[in-house]
Amino acid sequence: MTSNIKIKKINSEISSIIIDEPKTYNSLSFKNLSDLLKSLKKLDADKKVKVIIIEGAGKGFSAGHNLKEVKSLKKKDKYQKLFNLCSQVMLQIVEGKKPVIAKVHGAAFAAGCQLVASCDLAYSTKDSLFATPGVNIGLFCSTPMVAVSRKINRKPMMHMLLTGEPIKANYAKEIGLINDHFSKSKLNDEVLKVAKKIASKSNLTIKIGKQAFYKQLEMPLRKAYAYTSKMMTINMMAMDAGEGISAFLEKRKPNWKHK
Repeated sequence: MTSNIKIKKINSEISSIIIDEPKTYNSLSFKNLSDLLKSLKKLDADKKVKVIIIEGAGKGFSAGHNLKEVKSLKKKDKYQKLFNLCSQVMLQIVEGKKPVIAKVHGAAFAAGCQLVASCDLAYSTKDSLFATPGVNIGLFCSTPMVAVSRKINRKPMMHMLLTGEPIKANYAKEIGLINDHFSKSKLNDEVLKVAKKIASKSNLTIKIGKQAFYKQLEMPLRKAYAYTSKMMTINMMAMDAGEGISAFLEKRKPNWKHK
């Protein structure tokens, strides 16, 4: 069966994962979620790839789960399997070694909004819309709220959850769901600009930093400082830290060894 999840190589260091099923507004069906998870793992394991971009084909990013498929499942164990798989995809993004950037146009609703929130960075077009609209169909967006509530404050989160109303890109930026928004003509260039800047850094440093960032967020203050002090010590012992400091002092570009 042909996959709707395509991997596009931007250059040797940056790859894009495209959800390419416009007829379902790039729904996160069983098959698409499974293939998305495989693609994320494949790129995360590729030593040459430094940054991953996720985007949608057609009119928008993703409308979330395929409701026709969801309605057809009918059994509790099948529902559980679907939502567990979706959670695995989101966890792979957060727990993976590589930075993941969401490049959004059109709508990012429900699990699509969850996907955006799970990414390390997110940029959209000015006319993009974001929503957790499950309440409108009697299905509260419980799993999407896990990702979104970790990016925005409680009051705007509850407003999105309880009303199901979409928010515009400017407000999504204001509350921290996305980093920035641009015109359609500029979005790709702006995302690539950020991706290339990240790709120019040490792989090892980015890996250590990303993993430490998410782990310390779940810790009490004292434990977080103890943990990050340990991680900075490990980082300092790496060859790239020594090279980076030397390059700064000698006013030259660093020659990363990624170890």
